[in-house]
Formats: sequence, C-alpha cells, structure tokens
Amino acid sequence: MIKNEFRSLHILKYNKNIIGLNYISIPFNKFYSKMEPNTKTEGKTEEKPKTEEQTKVEEKVVEKKVFAFDETDTLRINYGYLPFIQSQGDPKTRFENRFESLWNVDEVMVEKSVSFRARIQSSRVKGNRGFLVLRDNCCTFQAIISVGNNVSKQMMKFVDFIPIESLVDVKGVVKKAQQEIKSCSIHNYELELLTIFIVSQVQREKLPFQLEDAQRKIDQHQEEGEHEEVKKEESSSSNLSNTTEQPKETKELSESERKKKEKAEKKEKKANEKKESHEKKDIIIKMGTKLDNRVFDLRVNTTNALMKLQSGVCFLFRDYLYKHKFIEIHTPKLIAGASEGGTNVFTLKYFNTPGCLAQSPQLYKQMAVIGDLPRVMEIGSVFRAENSNTPRHLCEFMGLDIEMTIQSHYYEVLDILHGLFIHIFDGLNSDFKTELDIIHNQYAFEPIKYTKEPLILDFYESCKWLEETGVKVAKDKDGIYEDFDTPTEKALGNLVKLKYDSDFYILKRYPKSARPFYTMPDPFDDNYTNSYDAFVRGEEILSGAQRIHDHDMLLSKVKAKGINPETLKDYIKAFELGAPPHGGAGIGLERVVKLFVGLLNVKKCSMFPRDPKRLTP
Repeated sequence: MIKNEFRSLHILKYNKNIIGLNYISIPFNKFYSKMEPNTKTEGKTEEKPKTEEQTKVEEKVVEKKVFAFDETDTLRINYGYLPFIQSQGDPKTRFENRFESLWNVDEVMVEKSVSFRARIQSSRVKGNRGFLVLRDNCCTFQAIISVGNNVSKQMMKFVDFIPIESLVDVKGVVKKAQQEIKSCSIHNYELELLTIFIVSQVQREKLPFQLEDAQRKIDQHQEEGEHEEVKKEESSSSNLSNTTEQPKETKELSESERKKKEKAEKKEKKANEKKESHEKKDIIIKMGTKLDNRVFDLRVNTTNALMKLQSGVCFLFRDYLYKHKFIEIHTPKLIAGASEGGTNVFTLKYFNTPGCLAQSPQLYKQMAVIGDLPRVMEIGSVFRAENSNTPRHLCEFMGLDIEMTIQSHYYEVLDILHGLFIHIFDGLNSDFKTELDIIHNQYAFEPIKYTKEPLILDFYESCKWLEETGVKVAKDKDGIYEDFDTPTEKALGNLVKLKYDSDFYILKRYPKSARPFYTMPDPFDDNYTNSYDAFVRGEEILSGAQRIHDHDMLLSKVKAKGINPETLKDYIKAFELGAPPHGGAGIGLERVVKLFVGLLNVKKCSMFPRDPKRLTP
C-alpha cells in the first residue's frame, strides 16, 4: 500500500502514441503545495491566526477521500486524477483533444474513439464488469467497462470508488446498443470505456437528496411544504461511494463454503434492492429541502429544464421586440420614491437619504419615451414587499417590460403584446421540445391553447358574465365592480376555456380603484381606465395600460392617491417637456414559465427565489 503522503496525482500531457494520453507522477502533497498562493506579499500584513472552530470547518470542507493507487499496474495511465485545472497549459493547445457533448452522440460516432466530460449519475461495478450512467446537463449516456486489454482490475476498483455526481473525463468507443437502454436519454448507443479521470470529486459524505427521488413523477401537491422527514432507508442509501470497504475474512473458507456464502449474499442483496426500490417510491423531496439545496436541485432534470425555458422566454421576448424596432434599456433599481404607489415597497437608507427598491421600471421607461426613445424594453429585477406566502408570489422577480408611443389608441399596444406572446408560445413549443418533455414526464400538463387573433374581453362585461353563471363579483359602496380576487380570476379562466377553447386572453377596462396613479382614465366612464391584464390558465401574467401623458392631469392623480409629489418630482417634471401619448406593460417572467407548463408553485421557476421567509441561498 502506498503511504497517504505519497498518494499520487497524474499530470496530463498530450501524446498521440499512447491512447492520446501520457502522465507524469508527482506526490499528492507536493502537487497541491505548488498551487497554494503566496499570502505574504509586499505591502500586505499577515492574516490573523484562525480560531480552532474556523480550522475545523476548513478541514471538514477540504478533506476528501483519495484512492490509493497501485503504481505497479501496467495500465495505470488509463485512470486517475486529472491535474488541478488552473490554466497552466499552453493556450495554443486549447483546441487539441476537445470533448464532445453527449447531446451529439449519433450513428456517425459508432466504432470511433470519443472523449466526453460528464458527471457520474450512477455506477454499478460487479466483478470484472461495470455500468455507469454519464450525465451532461439533462442528457444521460450508458458507459460499460470490463477487464481486458485496456482495463485492469485496479481500474475497476477505481471506477467503483468514484463518488456519484463527481465530474470526470472519459474516453471510449461508441457502440450500437444490443437492446434499447430505457434508463438513459440516449437509447441506442453506449460507450465502451477505455480511460477515466476525475476532474472534480464530490467531497460531501452524503448528498442532500437523491436525484432520482427529486425527479420522480408525483402529484405536485405532495411537494408543497418546507422540509421532509428523511427516512432511515433513504439516509443509508445516500452514501456517495458505491461500495463500502468490507472487513477481511479471519478464517479461510473452503471452495464449497465460499460458493454457498456468495449465493446467500446474492439472495440477500436482491431482496434488499427490491425492498429499497419499493420504499424509495414513497420518498417525496419537499419544496423547502429543494430550495435549501438549490445548487444541487438545479441538477434535477426538471429544474434544469425550467431554467432553460426561462432563458428561452427572455430570448424570444427580445427577438420579437427587436424586430419591431424596440431598444433595450437598463433603469435604476435604487430610487427615491415608490414607482407603483402603495405600501408594498422595500425602504432603505441611501447614505443619508431615504430610498427604496424599484417596484417596477415604470417611471423610467416612461421618461425614456419622453426622451424620444419611442419603443423601449427591459428585463430586470422587480421588488415587491408583499407579505404573501402563496405559490403565486415572489418578493423579487424578473420583469419583462415594454413602453411605446401610440398614435391614436391603446389597442396598438395590445397588438404588440398579443404578437409577442404568440411568438413566445410558438417558440417554446418548437425550440424547447426536449425541455417540455422532461417537465411533462414529472409534472404532467396539458399543452397551452391560444388563438392566433387577439382575444380581448371587457372587464365590466366579464363581471356580468360571471354573475350569470352564479359567481359573485365584489362591488364597492358606489356599486362599481372591484378588482378580481384569485378564485374569480380562475372562474373567468374556466369560462373562457369552455367558450373560446383558449388558455390565453386579455382583459381590458379595469376600475380606477384597481390601477396606479399614472393610468389613463376611460374616455366614456371615469370609473374605469384604459388598462389591461393578460391571463394564462386563469392567472395574471401581465399588467399594463395607456399612461397619462398630460402634466396637470398626472399631478392631480398623484395627489388624489395620497402620494407626496416631492418623491416623484423628477418624473413629474419630465412631463413639462411635452410627453407623447404612450402605453406599455409589465410581465412576470417566472409566472409565464410556471403557467406555460401548468405548475402550481412559481418558486420552481425562479433560480434562487425570494419570498417573505427566504433570503438565502
């Protein structure tokens, strides 16, 4: 056995003569000592001594299991640790020995030697043969390894040692699978492994949860809740290493006794695997556990796919609006006064001045239009201090905003918005089929339905329609219909789906009590406004309106809402310069993704969600 202090790493050098790889061995401790930065630099004082507690924490973080290599193994060059990647190589060689993506595996690669960098999702080594599932993002590929000309028994032990979720470089020959591999996303091909090197080894004793548990097909309601009680069976099956070191036999067994013992062990193992498989079907990873371990949760196929959908919505949003002569702007998120009015604003001290986080880019995108930027868009953070612990609300979300001049009617904005959403829906359906299938496999949903022509309903008429079907709609003391609550929105969504066979529609002419101070009043009834919301599956995803562009009217509305004009002085003064008629809208990115795939909780669609109870990670 090699002593711990001389366990070796192997520095990779390119050599076409030896399976494309050659290695120089240096001691493990000396290798890492070379990478330690010099903390005593000129002009800097020495760091303070670490406390005993800090030292213990650091030791716990950096400590990892290291495989003890047999340097007499003649096939030792085919496996090991890749040297720490610190860009120490010649940059001119960066295009040599490139890795293929698992997504590109096809018929052309069959019987060819190919290199990949991937995570080990699972591995099973038994005797002289083993199986690995390699994962590149959401794509999985089976690799097989067996003792032979390129693989030694020591290499098999090394493969069995590698903790799951570790990142590895592998090289092998792509083969046609003899039968369909249903457990992987690549069904018809497999990799005959020749070399394997650890790039980044998982160091935790136990993973936060098992990926297979987190992406099992379940009822979404079962996931709701902060944390789960982890079963004993689950904990014991969560070890990173796929095998545990067995104690050596203290007594020599005869051949017949040995075979009898092996048979009994196989029978017991099979029974345990069957029992564990049955028990693991009952394991539910709660939402709180996933969000507490969000980095690991991002590796779950469904979560990963949702982040790609989010990216796709942003791309399609920009793509459509750039083609319609919009320019992208970037507005401040630290402002002096509430951009939407009301109390749901995060206040802060900006040096010696009171300030707040922007509830939207509303004021600044209007000011941009007044500055003769006729069509603007923005993707940016929006902050709402709403103490709402519901599956629909976030305290910080990504807003997709537009603002544009109009010539005669706010329907010009509705035309743009309808075309935008059709472009987004069509684009997601055509360009993100793989991601939609992944999400559907865990959370089954009906594909969204929408009309090619705008489906625009009037708020007042919709209230009457709801009442005719037995739904009670709230009114104020003057008999004016009030804004819908969540159940009423859902009820209207159901009526629209039944009558128009559409999940997407626009609702116009909201009552003035439901809209902010800058909303243009309806020209025929001052109780209503030139405003609109858009809905998907009975939930709001967009809010917008024609804006007041007259200075005096705007100032009177500010005062009527009880807002101190001084907090909005720069915004109000801009209208003294002559503002064009204009309108716009704000869209919630996470809600668009959530409702497109019929999810219950918007937090699943935010990478690191913020709600009243969650400020980390």
